[in-house]
Amino acid sequence: MLEKGFSKPTERIERLRKVIINAMPQVESERACLATQAYKETEGLPAIMRRAKVVEKIFTQLPVTIREDELVVGSITINPRSTEICPEFSYDWVEKEFDTMHSRMADPFEISDKVKKDLHEAFKYWDGKTTSALADSYMSPTTKDCISNGIFTVGNYFYGGVGHVNVDYGKILKKGFRGILEETITAMNKLDMDDPESIRKCQFYNAVIISYNAAIIFAHRYADKARELANVELNPIRKQELLQIAANCDRVPEYGARNFYEACQSFWFIQIMVQIESNGHSISPGRFDQYMYPYLKDDNIDRKFAQELVDCIWVKLNDINKTRDEVSAQAFAGYAVFQNLCVGGQNEEGQDATNEVSYMCMEAVAHVKLPAPSFSVRVHQNSPMEFLYRACEVSRLGYGVPAFYNDEVIILALVARGVALKDARDYSIIGCVEPQAGHRTEGWHDAAFFNIAKVLEITLNNGRCNGKQLGPKTGELEELDSMEKIFDAYQKQMEYFVRHLAMADNAVDYAHMERAPLPFMSAMVDDCIKVGKSAQEGGAIYNFTGPQAFGVADSGDSLYAIKKNVFDDKKITLKELREALEANFGVSDCIKPPCNKPVTGAMSEADVYEAVKKILASTGSIDIATLESKLTNQYPSGPVCCGEQTGKFTTMRKILQNTDSYGNDIEEVDEMAVRCGKIYCNEVDKYKNPRGGQFQAGIYPVSANVLFGKDVLALPDGRLAHEPLSDGVSPRQGQDVTGPTAASNSVAKLDHAQASNGTLYNQKFTPGAVKGEQGLKNFVSIVKSYFDHKGSHVQFNVVDKQTLLNAQEHPEDNQDLIVRVAGYSAHFVTLAKEVQDDIINRTEHDM
Repeated sequence: MLEKGFSKPTERIERLRKVIINAMPQVESERACLATQAYKETEGLPAIMRRAKVVEKIFTQLPVTIREDELVVGSITINPRSTEICPEFSYDWVEKEFDTMHSRMADPFEISDKVKKDLHEAFKYWDGKTTSALADSYMSPTTKDCISNGIFTVGNYFYGGVGHVNVDYGKILKKGFRGILEETITAMNKLDMDDPESIRKCQFYNAVIISYNAAIIFAHRYADKARELANVELNPIRKQELLQIAANCDRVPEYGARNFYEACQSFWFIQIMVQIESNGHSISPGRFDQYMYPYLKDDNIDRKFAQELVDCIWVKLNDINKTRDEVSAQAFAGYAVFQNLCVGGQNEEGQDATNEVSYMCMEAVAHVKLPAPSFSVRVHQNSPMEFLYRACEVSRLGYGVPAFYNDEVIILALVARGVALKDARDYSIIGCVEPQAGHRTEGWHDAAFFNIAKVLEITLNNGRCNGKQLGPKTGELEELDSMEKIFDAYQKQMEYFVRHLAMADNAVDYAHMERAPLPFMSAMVDDCIKVGKSAQEGGAIYNFTGPQAFGVADSGDSLYAIKKNVFDDKKITLKELREALEANFGVSDCIKPPCNKPVTGAMSEADVYEAVKKILASTGSIDIATLESKLTNQYPSGPVCCGEQTGKFTTMRKILQNTDSYGNDIEEVDEMAVRCGKIYCNEVDKYKNPRGGQFQAGIYPVSANVLFGKDVLALPDGRLAHEPLSDGVSPRQGQDVTGPTAASNSVAKLDHAQASNGTLYNQKFTPGAVKGEQGLKNFVSIVKSYFDHKGSHVQFNVVDKQTLLNAQEHPEDNQDLIVRVAGYSAHFVTLAKEVQDDIINRTEHDM
């Protein structure tokens, strides 16, 4: 039997899980008040020392909370699944949303009147002092214009702290925070005080010492809290649990872990402390099975209890939350925090690294049934077949995990970027889909969303956007009378906008370097202690900036539609195409609800399709002018209700929509998408960042393909204005019609190695397609085939459309339904409706 099934979780895990599901996320104010107080007390000190004092005050004064049933303790907030605010990065958007955050479309949070009052008082200090204010001052008006017109956004680090990091958990598990202090003091004692740089290095080392002493106190406060609770606990079993928790927190993470339980507790303290310092999302545990396995292997711990500890960590990963501004919340819909935990893959010598903890993590997914962590598996040519079958069994559960990553592509891609082979083999996944050499990298992944489809729209309008000349003049559409002229114009527009993207990212990078270096996190990233610099100042071994693009499929399909229908078959002229795009194909575009009164003469889509079929049957071709004349005479093209379509452009749009699309393994079509992606990646490759590293492109959207689709007008593939764009490197929704293998073959043709900041490919299967032994075999074959064709990443939703529609209609009955959104999973009912619709409309494959 290939199918093994999964065991049942303990009653404790069921109770802890329900707390997360039933929690209403709240905004809390303790961190904001403590950070503000620390900044007020440290005026005049260097930035790195001010940050150390912030960490010290928070670690020593943030409320300590141990919740009922917990075995692994440590919480950022008093209430479950809630969030703190970090005003040193940005704050004004929070106050503007005091009265709307609880009712907004995506990721609502409750804010009490007391919290509003506390935050209002704290915010008075921050005018002009935040990282976002400094970054804004560095940006040119033209760069800001690009952002405001939806070409790109740098909101991730513009509004929040730096995240997207994997620190050296293994070092702390082995040596403890005392090991970091010893390493820092040794480096400080070796300083050449005649070297001018020693002045700044000494400040960094002092900041690390302050931060880690405070971190030790933070853990000891939990030990004291556990003993306090034990003293009044009447249940003897829980009393003993609390005393063991106290003993664990007395030991770790100050010193190295001696057993698996201590290792679990030490891991969790590291995870939340990095979050507390900056509240940056995508603090990713990385290769959990690699650094945890030594403590399991040498421990005689009962394996069922060990599994329960792993399950407890899984629940705790769902306790961490983050609030964003209303627009960003739509892009990250589903309370996403992107803590990516990775198992499998190779060791530094290239041998398979799968171990017992790898499988325990898969069991934890089945037990906990919650969106976090973003669980990933690394696959290579020598991965055990049992590992692949087990991973696909987990995927069949329908929680959107694991995501699958191809070692054969990713390791070589990292090496091509200058990463040493042994470091590349030890890569982990950060955030959504971003590979990096673990605990050696300041990757600045997710540095921006870049809207490739918007650039194409601007190209077709001679650099104009929203009625203004935003990009360079590269020719009116009628003047671009060959595909090479169109691509040449597209290239020039891409050069222009990627340049401004790099300028914007570097402005934000400088702001964090100058105002918010992170001494606690940096000390767990190689080689910050050795070189005496924070990661934000360039102390990491590898430094990247990774902006991601979306709309590749939309751009490729649009350009192929022009080639096929304008230049090859001559069914449409450039002038006709321009008029159709400007008119949104005759579909009215307003925000008023459709009226109920029928419009005389309005032709339905079915009527048009029947007319086209008759003409094709009689002549074998379509004379656009003749057809439009007939349709226009029969169906006048006056104003219609919102969302309805006039006759004039209906046939043209139908032709464009019926043109072959990316995702069906058609070489000529796929080449257009490949070329669009390549143009973007080539431009991104040109730029350097302030930390001495280079830019590297990614192609993945989070859920921004829905949000930023609103900024894109009609496209030549027949897409209407403001509709969602394609997600990641996936084909457009519903266009991959020749099966999952053909779709994955198309996706594999993209240069995934050059897009080394990560690519994201979603596939959706009906549960019946992967059911049973044969279904499991077919599932594994799909993954292996895609990876054999040099695809980099793939993830699956295993759910049928009707289930999603029912959940949309009756959310109260579907609180547990989890789906894969992009590089993360979320409870379906918490997503904005338009994100839900995007998932529903993805192609549903059968084998």
